Amino acid sequence: MTSEITLIEQLQNIQTKEQAFRILVTEYKERLYWHIRKIVISHDDTDDVLQNTFIKIYKNIDTFKAQSKLFSWMYRIATNEAITFINKRAKNRNIEVTKMQEQIVSNLTSDSNFSGDEIQLILQKAIATLPQKQQLVFNMKYFDEMKYETISEILETSIGALKASYHYAVKKIEEYIRCNTN
Repeated sequence: MTSEITLIEQLQNIQTKEQAFRILVTEYKERLYWHIRKIVISHDDTDDVLQNTFIKIYKNIDTFKAQSKLFSWMYRIATNEAITFINKRAKNRNIEVTKMQEQIVSNLTSDSNFSGDEIQLILQKAIATLPQKQQLVFNMKYFDEMKYETISEILETSIGALKASYHYAVKKIEEYIRCNTN
């Protein structure tokens, strides 16, 4: 793996940008895919949002100041792109975001790209009922096993607020599972 500093320098150099960008995509596309997928849920939508994310990264890499890690910066872009996508889709359908996400999760069983069992489906339904911020924090902490410091950098939120969001998310998920598995 190319060192992050070298990769950034290559991305910001017009002569090496194309090749460095291919390296960047290879190194990060899977992680960003799964991060986005947890937000938008659908495989096809995830591919669209991932493509938009990499376009934004490519267009804006020259403005990256390395005040955060490249990874955190890209995750922030991916998160914002996914949230924008979800919000636009909900607005176009004239429904609340959580209602729309609940509908998408309900359709997961017919999604050929979803390989989860009944428990995973219940967990996804529980997550879909959470407010957006709690969903993000829960997914990053629980599934991606990120440290609060990293999540704080990505979401630009204090660690204390993140811990509170995670705590409330876990409580709500536990309650949802308790009520829907008996």
